[in-house]
Amino acid sequence: MNILEWAIARSVTGAGPMLVVQLTSVLLFVLVVLAGFLGSPNPVYNLAPTFIWVIWWVGVAYTSAFLGDVWGLLNPWKITFGWFEILWTQLNSGKSLLPIMQYPEKAGVWPALFLFLVFAWVENVYSGSIIPARISQMILVYSVFTWLGMILFGKDAWIKHGEAFSLAFGLFAKFAPTEVRLSGCESTAATIKTSDTDCSESRVEPGVVRRIEREINFRPFATGLLDMGKVSASEMLFVLLLLATVTFDGFTATMLWVNIQNSAEKYMPNIMVISTLGLILSALIFVGVYWGFCALMSLTGGRRLNALGLGKAFVYTLIPIALAYHVAHFLHFLLIQGQLIVPLASDPFGLGWDLLGTANYRLNFQLVSPGVYWFVSVIAIVAGHIIAVFLSHS
Repeated sequence: MNILEWAIARSVTGAGPMLVVQLTSVLLFVLVVLAGFLGSPNPVYNLAPTFIWVIWWVGVAYTSAFLGDVWGLLNPWKITFGWFEILWTQLNSGKSLLPIMQYPEKAGVWPALFLFLVFAWVENVYSGSIIPARISQMILVYSVFTWLGMILFGKDAWIKHGEAFSLAFGLFAKFAPTEVRLSGCESTAATIKTSDTDCSESRVEPGVVRRIEREINFRPFATGLLDMGKVSASEMLFVLLLLATVTFDGFTATMLWVNIQNSAEKYMPNIMVISTLGLILSALIFVGVYWGFCALMSLTGGRRLNALGLGKAFVYTLIPIALAYHVAHFLHFLLIQGQLIVPLASDPFGLGWDLLGTANYRLNFQLVSPGVYWFVSVIAIVAGHIIAVFLSHS
């Protein structure tokens, strides 16, 4: 069912409301960067750490999975580069900004995979990950890298293959009950390549006008994971890394990990090296176990399908498990630490302001009882595995 057939949906998703959403996203992006550089160095009183680690990383992941691909609308790098493309066209007599080179399909999503691994290291290992100034520095470095990728290969190609968070949130959004479809790509000149469901892949000559029909459809939860399309080996590894990193994050909160660290410190005094090795080992274990079972499936099936083909075919069925671990691990973090956004909305720089009258808000640690957290976590993990098995059989 296409909800854009409803008048109210068309009005909400029109050019005006979308411009407001885009402006808000970019302004928040700028505010977070400025807060990191100019605000209080104390992470509790600075907007940057809470916004990035709680509201953005956890909040957008949940919203993507349970609502839809909101990051496609909010991505500030995509929005600002789109504005730059419009400005370029206006300043060059209608001539479009073309990519310098075509993205090599054989490269898959290796750039996004590498960048997400760096992000996972920052999140789980780097001791300066909550320092506001460090956060803003990393945002700027990633921004330059992303914009350069868009200049070299084009905005859409880089978002699809190199922008790590578009890929991560997009994978979660495959679980969501909504999907955005683009169809009816037509042009007034020759189109080099066109996809029926993803017009972002179309490469059109200068001066060509594309007419794109947009649909927003409802669907049952998780059915988007059955539409595998062409899954590359690098995308398969990306899903495994997404699952491994959140598992490692939870594992680091256990006494077993503390004991491992204490034992390893006898041989490696640097705790960051130990955690880095733990993160890498966690990813390798997930890849090894998954690959091993794919090899067994291939063997018992008479080798009609090879292990790599099976791995790529079934990897999306792991996404409900990754989502379940996200819910179990981050729900308490989101509901408690996320409350910091209330006083920070009034004082984002930690300078003693009270712009909205909420600066004196104190965290409510009894917002949800521990029993509820435990119950939701168990249900999420069990449900995630059940859905994964159901998808595998489907």
